[in-house]
Amino acid sequence: MSLQKANEGGLVLLGCGRMGSALLKGWLEAGVDPKAVTVLDPHPGDWLKMLEGKGLRLNTPVAKAAVCVLAVKPQLIEAAGDLKALGGGNTLFVSVAAGSTLAALEAILGAGTPVVRSMPNTPAAIGQGITALVGNAHCEASDLDLADQMLRAVGQTVRVESEAQMDAVTGVSGSGPAYVFHLIESLAAAGEVQGLKPDVAMKLAVATVAGAGALAQSSTESAAQLRRNVTSPNGTTEAGLQVLMDDDKGLPVLMRQTVRAATERSKELAKGAEG
Repeated sequence: MSLQKANEGGLVLLGCGRMGSALLKGWLEAGVDPKAVTVLDPHPGDWLKMLEGKGLRLNTPVAKAAVCVLAVKPQLIEAAGDLKALGGGNTLFVSVAAGSTLAALEAILGAGTPVVRSMPNTPAAIGQGITALVGNAHCEASDLDLADQMLRAVGQTVRVESEAQMDAVTGVSGSGPAYVFHLIESLAAAGEVQGLKPDVAMKLAVATVAGAGALAQSSTESAAQLRRNVTSPNGTTEAGLQVLMDDDKGLPVLMRQTVRAATERSKELAKGAEG
């Protein structure tokens, strides 16, 4: 991953919480020079202070930057007066703030500012996330490429066709880890009902979900084909799947309802943020 433009023009990170620190760690590992980075965070931890000793600028005035990553809530962006002075076209802004629309960000940063909106998910904290991104009308192809490179520091990326699709992204991957965690809880609890000790049931459930996910990600076969591969006719897996795949109350029905509810709530929150 080449981030030479960030090294040459400067990189600003507003907010260094879980997501911000995961991104910063990924950038440094990818070759970004600490001396090219400015971090603005009111409560810097020991790690940031250690990086300050390596040349990273911490809470210092910002005059120019090639790219600025926004990892805080919109109201905190408005409070960062120095950053608003970077708006207008010379700096690419990349937002990882959930629910912050392109219109809301443009209103803060000024007309003509290239802005990329993205939606990472929590596995980004361990470099296993997936982030969807979309740019505003002022973004050139090179801006999207740079944002893509920066966001790949914490996992995979996908580009959506329009900002309207970001609500569905929230419903699938943004909120998705919580669905999977609940699946683990439910699978383990079902094992307990069948006589397993709680710790054994949980270990089996966690490893099964993690292993199946890893297999799905590394395989060239579709998820549907992988499912068929382990489903013997009249076997135990088929018996379980008959319940899960029930047309009226099975997992496909529940998942459609789940993603729809999260998507609609994302739309509501976005409208509230703009209002």
